[in-house]
Amino acid sequence: MTPLPLSRREALRRILAASALASVLDIQAFAADDLRIIGDDPDLLKKEIPWARVLTDEEKRTVTAFADLLIPADEYGPAASAVGVTDFIDEWVSAPYDQQKGDLVTFRKGLTWLNDEAKRRTGKLFAESTLAEQTALLEDTLKEGTEARKAGYSFFKLFRDRACGGYFSTAEGSKALGYQGNIPLISFAGPPPEALRHVGLA
Repeated sequence: MTPLPLSRREALRRILAASALASVLDIQAFAADDLRIIGDDPDLLKKEIPWARVLTDEEKRTVTAFADLLIPADEYGPAASAVGVTDFIDEWVSAPYDQQKGDLVTFRKGLTWLNDEAKRRTGKLFAESTLAEQTALLEDTLKEGTEARKAGYSFFKLFRDRACGGYFSTAEGSKALGYQGNIPLISFAGPPPEALRHVGLA
């Protein structure tokens, strides 16, 4: 699948949105230090973006395949690449801050390992492997005691968290979660009885 391209401004907006979403959902999409370093910089009102994106075309193909394996299209929403997760991740790891620089090192090592392991198993790059072959490789990173887990588990966790941060900061991702905010209402009947009972008010 060809990933949806994101503008620099939209990718950065979603990094900030994903940071806020992570705190609401109590997930580890971003560490506490991440929130501190991206609060006021860059200035989204300016046209200039102070860094270039660094992922290569091959790395982005691997990112796209991996993200779509983790978040495929289903009845809840589109695949990760269809909402720009590839560019979101590229923007994140390109930023010139300590956290992102560290993530870039982990990503590059992980993406290289993913392709090397796919070639060892199938003779093909990860993005060129079948869905079953990709799934088998990733499942091995989750099995205790496997060599794949030792080599790729930290990368898997980081990639999963960043991909989810990018996906669930979109309108499509919010819908997949069942989030119903930011919708204009003609009237509001108040919270349902179940919610009132839950907080001891009914």
